[in-house]
Amino acid sequence: MRKPFRKRCLSPACHLEHEILKKQQLPTLESTFAAALDAIAARTGAQGGPSRIAIALSGGLDSSVLLHLASAYAREHGVALYAFHIHHGISPNADAWEAHCAQVCADLGVTFEARRVTLQRKEKTGTEAAARESRYAALGALCHEHGVPLLLTAHHLDDQAETVLLQLLRGSGTAGLSGMDGANSAPELLGNPLLVMARPLLPASRKQLAAYAAAHAIANIDDESNSDPRFARNALRHTVMPALAAAFPGFQERFARSAQHAQSAQRLLTELAEQDLANCLDGDCLDVSKLRTMSVDRSYNLLRHWFGTRGLRMPATAWLHEMLTQLLEARSDAQLLVTHPDCHVRRHRERLYLTPKLEELDGSHEDEFTKTPGEGFRWQGEVEIAFPAYGGVLRFEPVTGEEEGLAGDWLRSQPLVIEFRRGGEKLKPAHNRPTRRLKYHYQALNIPAWERDRLPVVSAGKQLLFAAGIGMDWHQLKTEGEGRYRLQWQSV
Repeated sequence: MRKPFRKRCLSPACHLEHEILKKQQLPTLESTFAAALDAIAARTGAQGGPSRIAIALSGGLDSSVLLHLASAYAREHGVALYAFHIHHGISPNADAWEAHCAQVCADLGVTFEARRVTLQRKEKTGTEAAARESRYAALGALCHEHGVPLLLTAHHLDDQAETVLLQLLRGSGTAGLSGMDGANSAPELLGNPLLVMARPLLPASRKQLAAYAAAHAIANIDDESNSDPRFARNALRHTVMPALAAAFPGFQERFARSAQHAQSAQRLLTELAEQDLANCLDGDCLDVSKLRTMSVDRSYNLLRHWFGTRGLRMPATAWLHEMLTQLLEARSDAQLLVTHPDCHVRRHRERLYLTPKLEELDGSHEDEFTKTPGEGFRWQGEVEIAFPAYGGVLRFEPVTGEEEGLAGDWLRSQPLVIEFRRGGEKLKPAHNRPTRRLKYHYQALNIPAWERDRLPVVSAGKQLLFAAGIGMDWHQLKTEGEGRYRLQWQSV
């Protein structure tokens, strides 16, 4: 028989705590909550605040208090309030938790919706990270479906202290030690660039929330996973944090102040990185010669920011050190390649590129020693022909007037071959230009070596007709006659 979930109404001691806080004239949770929403409205420029608000409701103490505060605020200000519950299916009590949340919302007159998710565990991530990713993605989707621009979570001062300490234990820099913001957008997490996620209870302590719950007889569930020491945050919460509280009372507020200092430092670092990036950026790549003039720390700051703007995972300091060493010390003609989990870092002609990791194409499997032919085909007048083995689509563009092109009738009669270059191919791009090897043309056009390897050529017999990235060979081009075409390659 499954152990039922427990509804908890806290002890008289919590009532006493609530009365003490009131007598000390500390900010109440109601005023803290209202001030946070006013600040968000001012930040977003929404006069009077958003007309729709959602909260993430687990049914635990923190989110139950948040629901109570938000429902009172919504009634007073005429705001439509939604409560979204994510059912992970991990605990045998998950169904009961969902039912509890639904009933509480029904009692308060709050619109409730639950979403069930299946955890997608990725390499090197555990249950905790997978649950977090799936939970926020589902919350973002629910907000989008209901047209909600503001999502509230119940993170508080003790959560902030735990976050800062966890990041410190992981060896994080200023970005990690900044902890959680009072409000931010996280499109990579929520899948919605217009959605703001706010934490209005961040200045309040867990004791304040417990006292408020006791004073208002707020029932809540007890998630047994919160006591599992295998999770890093639980290990801190039940062992380290009580020891810190005993030896250093009020440490949470000091951790929060340290996080604010780190946030300030990170804003300055970001401002400097934006200036450096604007100075070093050349199209989509970085000018290595300008990078060389910077100190190592400044280079690291710029590179981390650049990775962030491209949506890539933040590299470790050891990885950055190795990459920068190779980048600055490799020979000028070296084809530098450093592998990042999300991309390749390459250098070409004093420019630094971030390139995607691409799968090997089937068309590259030909044996260059036996000269196995590529893929033969006939053109029957199609606008385009897809060649998945070569990673793209070959288009046949009609030309008019005196523009040069291949005669359509001739083109239809030829057995054509598409393949990757093998070396030694030559092309004459115009009647007044010399015939040169493809390698020369690629160099003249500043096409990096890694791109050349994925650009196919098209031939008719021994005559090269077209080289992707360069263009048509002049020998078969005509300026007269109807139905002339030029080839174009579109990578997919």
